[in-house]
Amino acid sequence: MNILVLGSGGREHTLTWKVAQSEKTEKLFVAPGNAGTSQIATNVNIGVTDFEAIKKLVIEEAINMVIVGPEDPLVKGVYDFFLNDETLKNVIVIGPDKAAAQLEGSKEFAKEFMSRHNIPTAAYQSFTKDSVEEGYAFLETLEAPYVLKADGLAAGKGVLILNDLQEAKDELHNMLVDSKFGEASTKVVIEEFLSGIELSCFVLTDGKDYLTLPTAKDYKRIGEGDVGLNTGGMGAISPVPFADEVFIKKIEDRIIKPTINGFQKDKMTYKGFVFIGLIKVNEDPYVIEYNVRMGDPETEVVIPRIKNDLVPLFEAVGNQTLGEKTLNIDERAATTVMLVSGGYPEAYEKGKEINGLENVHDSLVFHAGTKLEDKKVVTNGGRVIAITSYDEDFNEAIKKSYQNIEKLSFDKMYYRKDIGFDL
Repeated sequence: MNILVLGSGGREHTLTWKVAQSEKTEKLFVAPGNAGTSQIATNVNIGVTDFEAIKKLVIEEAINMVIVGPEDPLVKGVYDFFLNDETLKNVIVIGPDKAAAQLEGSKEFAKEFMSRHNIPTAAYQSFTKDSVEEGYAFLETLEAPYVLKADGLAAGKGVLILNDLQEAKDELHNMLVDSKFGEASTKVVIEEFLSGIELSCFVLTDGKDYLTLPTAKDYKRIGEGDVGLNTGGMGAISPVPFADEVFIKKIEDRIIKPTINGFQKDKMTYKGFVFIGLIKVNEDPYVIEYNVRMGDPETEVVIPRIKNDLVPLFEAVGNQTLGEKTLNIDERAATTVMLVSGGYPEAYEKGKEINGLENVHDSLVFHAGTKLEDKKVVTNGGRVIAITSYDEDFNEAIKKSYQNIEKLSFDKMYYRKDIGFDL
């Protein structure tokens, strides 16, 4: 079949790499893609939310399946666009409809969903600029640190964790009154801080049945020891060593099953990935957030551990026959380390030539912010390349990634040297 992957990051390169291995894949397209995807598929210069251009491509190339990488097109209703179009309605789209995508598109919507279906999460309240004074009063009832979340999509930067009450009040004012995150912070969710260790759980669902993918843990902050500014993710590990069978069973019973049942009770159309951001508090799992697609860089460690051909799984999602499938998981650990541009997550330069890619052995190279320029691979984003390695022990896998990173270079290249330090 002919398949289109939407997106241009490390997540999309990983999905493209996996789908390219399928016997069922005939033609494979990525829009817009990157230098890595161009080696195994046809890149098409179309934006992920340009639905009319996507439609034209799907018709011209007789595309049967669209795998949606990032959240933006899902929140903007790409699933509905296909479903409501006579010429597109039989194309399988991997991702939820616009209503269900609000699980990521609105923090308040997600909190109300969890509350309705008794899914454990932190206590919370929502505020707008008309109720900013009530927000100050609610902050006074909480213990530090204070968690403020912009309700809408803020490119992973809309969550603030502050230790000082006055600073929390000032930031609430900045978000609601001064539109710190633009449209995304017209509403802000304030919630209690949960103390524990974070991990991510991933589910593939056809809206009725589901398969639980491997767990992963990512490292969000730019600095070693998890300090400094939040990023899109500096590295990841799968499986999570502290998530034993007993804990995984709690996640299944208390979170995954009520989530999938919740989709059915709320009549949500959900055919795709559910990313559940969790925190382990003592021995219990709580949901921090939902995302309606795979995470990045977690995809770069989760997908390589799946032994199954992905395309039949995606077909089963489209046909709602996922209950007939079982997952076959590689027992080895997978780890990834992200190479980023100097200055990221703040201002950085693009167009730096990347050297040494041909010297990487015994690791997988997933491109994120890269492009081809005069036959050279150059940087084209903040997060540039992820180096993924396998081993029986995650420490050995990380070692492999670091050994291969030493063969790579580009101007002002930076990476964290302590991925997995807290395990």
